[in-house]
Amino acid sequence: MKVLVTGVKGQLGFDVVNKLEKRGHETIGVDIDEMDITDETSVKRVIAKAEPDAVIHCAAWTAVDAAEEEENRQKVMEVNATGTKYIAEACKEHDCKMVYISTDYVFDGQGMKPWEPEDECAPQNVYGQSKYEGEKAVQSLLDKYYIVRIAWVFGINGKNFIRTMLNLGKSHDRLTVVSDQIGTPTYTYDLARLLADMAETDKYGVYHATNEGGYISWYDFTVEIMKQAGKTDERYRKVEVVPVGSDQYPAKAKRPSNSRMDKSKLTEKGFEPLPDWRDAVARYIDEITEKETGNK
Repeated sequence: MKVLVTGVKGQLGFDVVNKLEKRGHETIGVDIDEMDITDETSVKRVIAKAEPDAVIHCAAWTAVDAAEEEENRQKVMEVNATGTKYIAEACKEHDCKMVYISTDYVFDGQGMKPWEPEDECAPQNVYGQSKYEGEKAVQSLLDKYYIVRIAWVFGINGKNFIRTMLNLGKSHDRLTVVSDQIGTPTYTYDLARLLADMAETDKYGVYHATNEGGYISWYDFTVEIMKQAGKTDERYRKVEVVPVGSDQYPAKAKRPSNSRMDKSKLTEKGFEPLPDWRDAVARYIDEITEKETGNK
């Protein structure tokens, strides 16, 4: 199978390309230098030349607060909505599958019930709306598509919450972390395996995919991060993690209090769920520790 992956310089695209190559698939990784997804001509030219069997679309504007700024709103829509539409159009023209990565932000973020794939979408910020517009473009243009909603993403090739907490833990003995926003993290290494599994099938549709292990808060997440990091660095064992309300951290973009997602459709369709999030955190910290040690 030949697969084109967008956003290869990002956390997820990087891992997806590596996973596909290890499975022996012919893989073409592109980023803005090779294919500007906001340029229709660029998208159609690159996909026509590649003639892929599937496109896994990982490229996106993900700076949630910056998306709210007036000068950025049009660009966010161009990247996440219009760019996705161009890719979907090219996939339709060349009759190839498309995997589109979406987000829990397409929902209104209220309540306590886990979101199911077919639940009504009602984005509460610009980022969420842009990703929802991308979803609608994919669904209106294609039959052979997978929409995969994820949340709380972390991976080796980029900035993320775990890296931020580890950096803060080096210089602070006390961290205050939000405890009233609930969800589950997604390790890009684990997600890449699932996306490769999907692309190898024709089990199309909308899916939710985060790591298993139950629903947690950002506070719970941070406690586990310090626990795992403390196994090799005693500085983290001394960090006190204190739960606070989200009102202590006002942000430009409205954040969902409920990011719980029902992932039962994965097993119903025969896909292997992602491992426990605690296991994912442990493996990720081992990975970045090894990488940083090796670079010294």
